[in-house]
Amino acid sequence: MSELLQRLKDSSPFYDGNAPFIESLYEAWLQDPSSVAENWRRHFESLPQVDSWSGEDISHQNIVQDFRRMARAKTATSGSCDETLAAQAAAKQASVLRLINAYRVRGHQLADLDPLHLREQPRLPELTLPYHGLTDEDLQRSFNTGSLFAPERLPLKEILDLVEKVYTGTVGSEYMHITDTVEKRWIQQRLETYRTRPELDPGDKRWILRLLTAAEGLEKYLHTRYVGQKRFSLEGGESLIPLLDELIQRAGRDGIEEAVIGMAHRGRLNVLTNIIGKPPAEIYDEFQGARKEHGVMTSGDVKYHKGFSSSIETPGGLMHVVLGFNPSHLEIIGPVIEGSVRARQKRYADEQGEKVLPIVLHGDAAFAGQGVVMETLNLSQTRGFSTGGTVHIVINNQIGFTTSDPFDSRSTTYCSDVAKMVQAPIFHVNGDDPEAVIFVTRLALDYRNHFHKDVVIDLVCYRRQGHNEADEPAVTQPLMYQKIRMHPTTRTLYAERLLAEGVITLEQAEHMIEHYRAELDKGEIVSRPVLCEIDNPYRVDWHQYQRTHWDDPIDTGVSLQDIQRLYERLLSFPPHFKLHPRVARIMEDRGRMMRGEQLSDWGFAENLAYASLVDKGHAVRMSGQDCRRGTFFHRHAMIADQESGEQYVPLAHLNPGKGDFDIIDSLLSEEAVLAFEYGYATAEPDTLTIWEAQFGDFANGAQVVIDQFIASAGAKWGLLCGLVMLLPHGYEGQGPEHSSARIERYMQLCAEQNIQVCIPSTPAQMFHLLRRQALRPYRRPLVAMTPKSLLRHPMATSPLDAYTDGGFQPVIDEIDPLDRDRISQVIMCSGKIYYELLEARRARGLEHIALVRIEQLYPFPRADFDAMVAGYPNAWSFVWCQEEPQNQGAWDQIKHRFSRIVKGGKQVFYVGRRAAAAPATGYYPVHVEEQKKIIDDALGGHFDPEINQRMI
Repeated sequence: MSELLQRLKDSSPFYDGNAPFIESLYEAWLQDPSSVAENWRRHFESLPQVDSWSGEDISHQNIVQDFRRMARAKTATSGSCDETLAAQAAAKQASVLRLINAYRVRGHQLADLDPLHLREQPRLPELTLPYHGLTDEDLQRSFNTGSLFAPERLPLKEILDLVEKVYTGTVGSEYMHITDTVEKRWIQQRLETYRTRPELDPGDKRWILRLLTAAEGLEKYLHTRYVGQKRFSLEGGESLIPLLDELIQRAGRDGIEEAVIGMAHRGRLNVLTNIIGKPPAEIYDEFQGARKEHGVMTSGDVKYHKGFSSSIETPGGLMHVVLGFNPSHLEIIGPVIEGSVRARQKRYADEQGEKVLPIVLHGDAAFAGQGVVMETLNLSQTRGFSTGGTVHIVINNQIGFTTSDPFDSRSTTYCSDVAKMVQAPIFHVNGDDPEAVIFVTRLALDYRNHFHKDVVIDLVCYRRQGHNEADEPAVTQPLMYQKIRMHPTTRTLYAERLLAEGVITLEQAEHMIEHYRAELDKGEIVSRPVLCEIDNPYRVDWHQYQRTHWDDPIDTGVSLQDIQRLYERLLSFPPHFKLHPRVARIMEDRGRMMRGEQLSDWGFAENLAYASLVDKGHAVRMSGQDCRRGTFFHRHAMIADQESGEQYVPLAHLNPGKGDFDIIDSLLSEEAVLAFEYGYATAEPDTLTIWEAQFGDFANGAQVVIDQFIASAGAKWGLLCGLVMLLPHGYEGQGPEHSSARIERYMQLCAEQNIQVCIPSTPAQMFHLLRRQALRPYRRPLVAMTPKSLLRHPMATSPLDAYTDGGFQPVIDEIDPLDRDRISQVIMCSGKIYYELLEARRARGLEHIALVRIEQLYPFPRADFDAMVAGYPNAWSFVWCQEEPQNQGAWDQIKHRFSRIVKGGKQVFYVGRRAAAAPATGYYPVHVEEQKKIIDDALGGHFDPEINQRMI
């Protein structure tokens, strides 16, 4: 080792007194060679390799002692004065390196980010010379720059100028929280080499000014033409337009062929007009209230919720750009966009996200305040939901909705701090410096494309108008708006800058304004040239899914030969694969079901449905918490080797080259995951996309997705979607939160054939329901109330011929051979209660009562229902029986369907639990008593007058 260190001493450009500094670099090099400057790497790599380096840990203390002995040996011959000076030089050098690191870590806190300079910057001693033992006298002395991307040695003044320009200018960079050294060094190289300035020629600068002119010009035009109308102006954040333009152009250059954008209201009309190419004339029509309906769209929506798509010319060719439709629940668009992108990437076979780019725009208060942001970020690096990295852009108005003080809108320093949970780099940039915005845009996209991870651009700007144009913001933020009124616009500031640089003349700057306004007057496209219809092999043709009906006939049966062929494959596992004993028994039972030796259960039917679709080239995607096994241990689409832990999905290996089967155990999220799957289904109609709740009521956590997208997107925006929601439902004494899937909520949302609500009661019904959803071209969301105890109920089974013949039955009539002329009472019900009624009726020998199952609650199967009623000419009493309380379940939303029965002189009664605030009791004995009373009342004709809802 001494020979090694002597070689190091001889090759070092420093005196021996710098041994502590060399030692620290050497230790860093041992841990990570890329963490030291290239010249030091060359020094260390040139040293001879000694045996003690081969596979052994070297004692750092020994290295320290050898360095110090070297230093003492050298200085002993020079006297104590030299020794003191050498030690001081080493200490100074170490201080310089600590100062550089301090700027990398905390420089963003002193960056010039706020165009309004509203708040005082914090005092940061770590960024001062005295804190590190340095003085003004040291400014002219040269020091080694360490890992700084700069010449090997520079005077301290130049080092300080460099780090101040890079880290405290109009860009504030947060990346030192990233644990991956390669990522950090990549960012440092880009920041410190280019000093946060992009390479722009005069033409580029004039184009930026043109975009700022368009951004400002549109808002002024609309403000004067449509006085007082809401538009959620971009004024104050106009740099968003050059940012998005640069992002799209650079992405196209890099080979990206599609970009999907999600954003809320702020600046939406500006993006539609100046980036995506929506003709201004269409926006004028929307301001004037023009009504346009097409397809399933009936209600329409406000102009600042609407989406648009076009194809834009880029250096890499045409790029298809989509702006997603968005409701007023701001951040919910994020996971929807991610799902849409994932579906598009699937079509491109784009596993790394190199062809389709997600871009999500956020508001500052929303990014910090809404939990779905965290849920969506948490999806970003998971196997089933990753999209290869998202570019997040925060339009940071520094005001949120009504608050002007960040202490009221968040508990963090920055609105973007939540992104640190996935170690995303965050680049804050002053919106009044458009060139810095361009630099950060290029850096962010290049990082995303290189590392396939999320990145955040925090565009710090302001809001010149109120929350909307009818608002007076100075009422609550007087000081902020005093500054805003006095503050020149971004376009004005940049024009002055280019005038000073000689890039434009005053006449050219004014001509830009006049020309843009003239273009707006024409109402024609004012963005880059766009195409709205192109021949793209990856484009979905939606025409086949339009003008279809839920009752269009479809054959969903499968031949017995195919059933047995498919199940033989499903029961074929890799050699030496050791199953869990319980799973092995389930698979043995499925083999007997396949051969007809045993009636089939729910798990058999469901897997058969997926297999029969995949076999014919249809893709299936399913996600949910523990859905691969099944929360209730019934599905077992994935099996695990009990010795090696290897996981195997038989459906994924069923028929290579045909339909794909993906099943994902999702993270513990309902809102983001359901929104993701909704987005996926809207972009991929030929895939059976399924989300399963662990318990049906867990969908409560995703209610905004259900209300704003699943139930109403067709009426508002004309969007079609075939998403399936599987919601376990049934009263089994498990308490208020594990009983009801809240049927009443979905029934309340039903109108205009917007969704389907079904409650299959047999395995074969489930089989046909899933196949019907995939095979027919009718694309409406399906909400299926699936069972829990029925998964293994001895009566809830199906023979093989139930899969080969027929299809899903919206109404299932009485199955016992009763004399219909003797039937005086018909009990109508759905779900698990049917089997309890059936067992009790058989046990009591009540042959005057018929049991009828309504398996599709909406769209209501009127023809099938009327045929059933006509089959009981002597029945005078019809009973709706349900497990749920009277104010819940289907009763209140279905009883009007029975009006024609009443008009025919018959009576309709309700039997079920009394109205209640909670869905179910938490006491099992009470549950049992209540359940028994429901059965007794329904079969005994004892209709409680306090809760009887007889229809007259």
